[in-house]
Amino acid sequence: MKNTVKFNDNYPEITNSDLIYERALKVQKPITQTLAKGTGQFTKGIAPKYLQKGKGSHVWDVDGNEYIDFNAAIGPISLGYAYPKVDEAIKKQLEDGITFSLMHPLEVELSELIQAVIPNAEAVKISKTGADVCSAAVRVARAFTGRDKVFCCGYHGWHDWYIGITSRNSGVPEAIQNMTFTFEYNNIEAIIEALDEDVAAVILEPFIFEAPQNDFLQQLAEACRENGTLLIFDEMWTGFRIALGGAQEYFNVIPDLAVYSKACANGMPIALLTGRADVMELFNNEVFSYTTFGGEALSLAACIATIEEIRDKNVPQYLAEKGQLIQDGYNQIVEELGMQNLTKCVGYPCRSMVTFSAEAGNGLEIKALMQQEMIKRGILWAGFHNMCFSHSDDDINYTLSAYRDVLPIVKEAIENQNVKSYLKGEVLEAVFRKTSNYNIKPALAKV
Repeated sequence: MKNTVKFNDNYPEITNSDLIYERALKVQKPITQTLAKGTGQFTKGIAPKYLQKGKGSHVWDVDGNEYIDFNAAIGPISLGYAYPKVDEAIKKQLEDGITFSLMHPLEVELSELIQAVIPNAEAVKISKTGADVCSAAVRVARAFTGRDKVFCCGYHGWHDWYIGITSRNSGVPEAIQNMTFTFEYNNIEAIIEALDEDVAAVILEPFIFEAPQNDFLQQLAEACRENGTLLIFDEMWTGFRIALGGAQEYFNVIPDLAVYSKACANGMPIALLTGRADVMELFNNEVFSYTTFGGEALSLAACIATIEEIRDKNVPQYLAEKGQLIQDGYNQIVEELGMQNLTKCVGYPCRSMVTFSAEAGNGLEIKALMQQEMIKRGILWAGFHNMCFSHSDDDINYTLSAYRDVLPIVKEAIENQNVKSYLKGEVLEAVFRKTSNYNIKPALAKV
């Protein structure tokens, strides 16, 4: 009998997942197309490795086990899996074709819609992935300013200009690595001190989980203006979730350029670059950034349908309200159990994260234990609450009941100082990104 969303007696049977995984090892390098979906982030031996289908807020793995999903396909599922309005738009367009030999009218329709809802969208560029538009934004910023350096904060994709500052920078020439610098979020003094006449752009996620303090975003925008540096908001996670117009609408800070993907098409592959007309004008003749599939019509149709639904149903408000319930509920359970020094749910309600303190011990071991117990109870858990419009009150209440059941196990394991002995699967792996090795000052000191 397959596990369902309940307090199951056994951990899920994952025979088919394992068989497919063994096949993958023989033909794929790497075996995952994005690290967040790979086996390093889901405890091997317990977690499913492959999902077969999704509906609403639930997913089913290849062995037929059912789960509530709070990962949202690592961001793109804003409305829900197999959401009728979006799927109908895709099917309708499919009858006419997918991609064509000339431009498609949906490109114009989508751009007009984006201009109506995104504050800085004097002009719109359409592409396929977040990394594409991040790189296009950096390239056009360098062209517009005639400068080379880029300051960044957050995760901005796999292209050379960014990935050179991470621990996975093999294959990136040192000269390129030396043109990008990282800075600490909310440390406006360090940024102002480091800005010089060769900084083309400052690109950052407007927030990840930490909130801006002391008008940080406003001060950053002003500092960039005074220095002739373009400000780029990477709104892959904030766009269409925190507000219809993204973080720039929510915080009333208008960047020169902004990039979007994930939530805007409910799972279909599309990415958007919006910005000042005078900067975007350079794409017409001076800056090259084109892709065959930029005008692929199924994604265009899905994007229009998704944004209209987000607008008409006020989805950001729903995500905030439901996300607040689960965030507050988790922290209340933690308080009742006397675990405030060990764990907390942080972030904005539309996308919150469960954290564990250094005092709790090995964070990867604790997260693996939490994950295995939540999976046993029918929740595909990776530490996040990426809310979608299909998450129901029943989903939230059930998830909180699971937390109430699992957290005492975690507390006991921590107090026994032997979390690893509670694990049925493997310990999770650390992600590659550097998040605290800020190189902005040391690099400038060499100049």
